[in-house]
Amino acid sequence: MEPYWELTFDADGDVDTAQRAQLLAGAERENVTDLLVFAHGWNNEKKDARQLYRRFFTPCRDLAGTGVRLGYVGVLWPAIRFPDEPIPDFDPSAAPVAATPPGEPVLDATTREALDRAFPDHAATLDRIAELLAERSEVPSRVYEFGRHVRELVSLRETHPARHFGQDTGAGEPAMLTDDAVKVCEVFAAARADTGEPLLLSELRNRLWDGAYELLRQGTYYAMKRRAGAVGQLGLGPAIGLLAADVPTVRVHLIGHSFGGRLVSYALRGMPADVRAVKSVTLLQGAFSHYTFAERLPHDTSRGGALHGMQKRIDGPLVSCYSHHDDALGRLYPLASKLAGDSSGFLGLWERWGAIGYNGIRSVTGTKRIKLGEKVPAKGCVSIDAASVVRRGGPPSGAHSDVCHEELAHVVFAAGRIARS
Repeated sequence: MEPYWELTFDADGDVDTAQRAQLLAGAERENVTDLLVFAHGWNNEKKDARQLYRRFFTPCRDLAGTGVRLGYVGVLWPAIRFPDEPIPDFDPSAAPVAATPPGEPVLDATTREALDRAFPDHAATLDRIAELLAERSEVPSRVYEFGRHVRELVSLRETHPARHFGQDTGAGEPAMLTDDAVKVCEVFAAARADTGEPLLLSELRNRLWDGAYELLRQGTYYAMKRRAGAVGQLGLGPAIGLLAADVPTVRVHLIGHSFGGRLVSYALRGMPADVRAVKSVTLLQGAFSHYTFAERLPHDTSRGGALHGMQKRIDGPLVSCYSHHDDALGRLYPLASKLAGDSSGFLGLWERWGAIGYNGIRSVTGTKRIKLGEKVPAKGCVSIDAASVVRRGGPPSGAHSDVCHEELAHVVFAAGRIARS
């Protein structure tokens, strides 16, 4: 995995300028022809992200065609991983899997430490959230208080750069942060159940604080979703523009897992409009709306997705690898993404609020849908059913992080037209 560089961004999208300078100088010095730029997702800290990059990039050199000199970039941005979400095949020290026992949604020390890093100015709020989770009161007012604190935790000041990067298909806040907190927690409790089916009311109330814990998780992930958009558009996009100006011969291939897929997608909007350096974008279990690139939204034909038309800035294909084994996207993501004011109920919203990593790209004319291993088109939008390999992982996320497969690396090389013949 050499030569390898890192680009580190803060929560506002500001890049480490020394690292950026090293990349610009190094790509030219090393005569890199093709640069693989990988952005991790919501559930990776730096040490986990580096391990993800090592594992995914390991087979890449053997896949490259004649005349291709690879360079590798790992994007690092401030995300959070709840320790009860296992990452298949990762070293336990890099990906702890000690889950909170069912019925005991206590905020353990590892999760609290991760939350403190992600929200450094909210210690008092997190203290109270931890107290409420430990208390497990049957009094509804405690659940409403919990909901208020989650909202406080993820709120941003009016002038924050990431404030307007939260939505892919509309404006406003998620209903989980504005609707009746007890009902929201009941729905999340049902979604966490093994069957995924609604529970009896009595069963739901017994699991109410399981749902509250899930509200905390999904609330923090909403904050990461906003952050990914800001880092992509305000940070990575301009960095690619500088790279294209300094090393005009280099071909860039963007790869993103989970919210990292959202990050690299929003980078397209942040690039100068005339930059044609990006030759492919590959999304691995992308955690953002399947209508993000839509020309017209099926439920509101007066407008399109937030990135409609941005795929035209790619001199090659936009590829979304998706899997129905991904419970984080198939079961929980739509519930967390429903916007306030939507007249529909929480259940049955998968079509409207679904994720691009669960069923591919929607409502873009000419999008191709193929199976993993079939020929990847050289242009346009492509949805690849990767469920044959993206299939391992336990609750609550399922196979969301099961992306380190040589077959998926093959997709990157096929999309970029740099694969060995």
